Formats: sequence, C-alpha cells, structure tokens
Amino acid sequence: MGKDFTINDKIKNYVANLSKELHPVQKEIIEYNKTLGEIKKMQIAVSQCHFLELIIKISKAKKILEIGTFTGLSTLSMALGLPEDGFLIALDKNKETGKKALNFFKKANQDRKIKTIIKPALDSLTEIKKENLSFDIIFIDADKGNYKKYYDEVINLTKKDGLIIIDNVLWHGDVADEDNNDSLTNTIRDFNNYVKNDKKTEQVIIPIGDGLTVCRKL
Repeated sequence: MGKDFTINDKIKNYVANLSKELHPVQKEIIEYNKTLGEIKKMQIAVSQCHFLELIIKISKAKKILEIGTFTGLSTLSMALGLPEDGFLIALDKNKETGKKALNFFKKANQDRKIKTIIKPALDSLTEIKKENLSFDIIFIDADKGNYKKYYDEVINLTKKDGLIIIDNVLWHGDVADEDNNDSLTNTIRDFNNYVKNDKKTEQVIIPIGDGLTVCRKL
C-alpha cells in the first residue's frame, strides 16, 4: 500500500513548478492578500485553485454558487474553468473585499461570468431559492459556525450528481487531535460528522490546502 507523506514547503514548491501556471491576476490577488495581515489566511491554497478550475472543466459545469468570496481568488479560479456561457454567483457580506474582488474579476476579463451579491449569505440563499435556480457546483468557504446551515440550504439548490465542495474541513489538522477541544475545532468536527451521516450525498475528504470535502448529490 502506498505511504502518505507530509507535504512540506519543498514539496509544495516542486508541485507548483510542475503544475499549470496561475493566471497573472490570480498571482496578483495572492500578492495583494499578503498585505492584509492575519486575514490573508482566508485565501484558498494554490493547490485548491488548480483543483477547482480542473474539476469545473472536467465536469463541464456551467452554473456555480459560491458562499464566501473574500478578495476573489477562489471565485476567479472557478470562473476560469467555466465555459463562455457559464455563470457564477458569489455571495459575501464584506463590501470592501467585495469591491476589491470585482476589480480583480474585471482585470482578468472574467466579470461577465460573475455576479456578486453583498449581504449575509443566508439572506441571499433565501432569495435564490425563490428564483428556483439550481447549480452544478456549490463551493462553501465562509464563517464556520454557519456551515451546517449553508449545507442544508444548498442541498436543494444542487442538481442531481452535482457537487458541494466545502473548504477548511481539516482545520489545520486540529480536527484529528483528540486533545484539542476548542470551539471552532469542535464545530468543524461536528460538521464533518453531520455530512458523513447525510444520506442525500456521498462524500470524500481530499487533503489539499486546509482540506476539502467533495459531496456528490444522490
């Protein structure tokens, strides 16, 4: 059986050097986020950028919903994977980062595919449900305390065989540390168990970035 290994910085650099080149605006977003201090950790990993773009291309997804946009790296990564007639609705409540993200989308010439909605995501989801929209892929990367609510809300917005992808499910590895019982770690643990026991989807956790759960709606 193959042996798992720890991904250190040397391996990360090796993988990056042999992987698809990031779009120049993706690189610009990453550099901008480095100036933001502690909140830069809200950015997805480069490996996740590639994963999201690739899975959208191979699944031929055309309709995407994102919960949690930050400065737009994940949004742009997914938009780059969409065909010209695809669209993405991006939900976030932060006006300042939302404005910055929109500038990046325009610079990458992807803004025509992206609709941003700036308000609490649960409010936006209520409105989207009234429009009877359905999505091929839904990506959740927002406030962890509402993960269960987001998951429950988007189940009925996901097409059969569509994907729900959730970030930060390994929570820096803390979820596997039995001695760690801080509030957010337990919140993620509870959420992971909740998804595992849900009979409406089948799931797998992929250990890239801070961990992605990929669910297929049954």
